[in-house]
Amino acid sequence: MAEAGLEVPDVTVTVTDRAPERSRAAEAVRTYLLITGMWVRSTMAYRTSFLLTALGNFAATGLDFVTIVLMFSHITVLGGFTLPEVAFLYGSTSTAFGVADLLMGSMDRLGRRVRDGTLDVLLLRPVPVLAQVAADRFALRRLGRITQGLLVFGWALTRVDVDWTPVKVLMVPMMLGSGAALFCAVFVCGAAFQFLAGDASEVQNSVTYGGNTMLQYPPGIFSRELVRGVTFMVPLAFVNWLPALRILGEPDPLGLPGWVDFASPLVAALCCALAGLAWRAGLRTYRSTGS
Repeated sequence: MAEAGLEVPDVTVTVTDRAPERSRAAEAVRTYLLITGMWVRSTMAYRTSFLLTALGNFAATGLDFVTIVLMFSHITVLGGFTLPEVAFLYGSTSTAFGVADLLMGSMDRLGRRVRDGTLDVLLLRPVPVLAQVAADRFALRRLGRITQGLLVFGWALTRVDVDWTPVKVLMVPMMLGSGAALFCAVFVCGAAFQFLAGDASEVQNSVTYGGNTMLQYPPGIFSRELVRGVTFMVPLAFVNWLPALRILGEPDPLGLPGWVDFASPLVAALCCALAGLAWRAGLRTYRSTGS
């Protein structure tokens, strides 16, 4: 167990009552909940350890916003954004990424399982492999990142100068949900890539953790080429940049049509579908080490 320094033996999840009519998606969700429930119970057996690690996670991730606050002690505007507007970006992407990191943050361990052959154990179980990998060593301490992001986002909502309309209000939960789904898709795509390049977890982290850090700042401070790359190639701009520009009334540096600001759910659904295909393709290429 990561939080308490204890090792909890692998738990074999056996589904004996699979009904033919049960969809594979429902089976994956059930498997995921069973495994995460086991890890949550093991974590809560040491409540003090959990609280300390969650507080540590809260403080460590909060240092990023402290850096932004210190920066604004010397400036008043960054890339056309005030401190509350940057906090809006920071809080929205941190919350979305925190949810994805909580749900799928274990995917970067897949490369190690491929290298040492322990993925074979997961393949022998009669449940979806993706659900097992995603729930492996579920770390409840990551709630610290979500809590910190929500606090900053809540503060930003009370400070930004926005003429709130029903559409803009609805865009806030849409942005958070779509952003979390987009980051989950990136986690799965990164894991699929590790079937080909077993030691590529840092490549995955550069997109997930690096992308989260980039989205905490206004797009105007980055080059147009980079902004185009995270809009059309790895569409992280749909996590919060594009909907936030609409909510805050800021200009789009790429001059995209206005309807694109509402496309985050569609882009997230498309990315999740592509991530599923990438995962299946990667899993088919797996060859056991024979150990």
